[in-house]
Amino acid sequence: MKIINLIAWLLLVVGGIAWLLVGAFSWNIVTTLTANIEILYRVIYVLVGISALWLIIAPILSNGHISLWNK
Repeated sequence: MKIINLIAWLLLVVGGIAWLLVGAFSWNIVTTLTANIEILYRVIYVLVGISALWLIIAPILSNGHISLWNK
């Protein structure tokens, strides 16, 4: 489950940076990187959304904590 948490965390960081660029510079890096191919950027947005939902649900399933790395 740690690898899923890490992937979800990384996707949220990338998604957050993408939204920062949209808000600050009106530049959507996701559509730029996907050559404005709708199915590709929709998949990326869905994966970021699923990551957010996972990181909301994961602490509930694991007694209040999320593990990203071995300690």
